[in-house]
Amino acid sequence: MTTILKVLAAGAILATALSSTAFARHYCARGYVLHHGVCYRIHRYNYSNPVSGAANGAASGAARGNAAAGPVGAVVGGAVGTAAGTLRGTANMLTGR
Repeated sequence: MTTILKVLAAGAILATALSSTAFARHYCARGYVLHHGVCYRIHRYNYSNPVSGAANGAASGAARGNAAAGPVGAVVGGAVGTAAGTLRGTANMLTGR
């Protein structure tokens, strides 16, 4: 009788453990996004000259600044993004990316 109870208890524990892992949230590695249960690579565009790098940096900096601090943050973020984008575009141009 105790053996049957032990087997039933072990089966209940196993069923609980398997069902919780089946419904666990899945995380993707950095650089990937989860979409309908599948991890997809996030594509980042590398600009190969200072002008397009500056334009991309200004847009992303303004968006991040606006989200963080409103219109003033957008102006500051855009300025910082322009400088950073220019440097990144120049670096990509020199390295051949």
